[in-house]
Amino acid sequence: MQVDSNRTGPISDGYHTFDELYEHRHALFLCLLSCHAGIFPAWMSRQHDDGTEMPGWFIAGIELPTGVVSYHLPERLWPVCKHCEARVMDRAPIWDGHTSMDVIKRLIQFVKV
Repeated sequence: MQVDSNRTGPISDGYHTFDELYEHRHALFLCLLSCHAGIFPAWMSRQHDDGTEMPGWFIAGIELPTGVVSYHLPERLWPVCKHCEARVMDRAPIWDGHTSMDVIKRLIQFVKV
């Protein structure tokens, strides 16, 4: 079953909506990029490695010692990501197949480094 994102964004757990939680994720990821600018390579692209795009979105990533962490971000955050010294690429690097759970594990492992 496909979920209609126009209807799920305002859904709340009683504390936060999906939309609000995604905004937090975007902001926290950009903080990670900003805090580690010049230390770990970060990149951003409007195209995936295979040339496909998601209109209104771009992909950004950072190469941590524990593995690549990447997220799709709304186009309106492109200038903010550039400010974090992320390298603009024609296409994103080849995806290593990481899942959402892999990203969580890589982030937690990074905190322990």
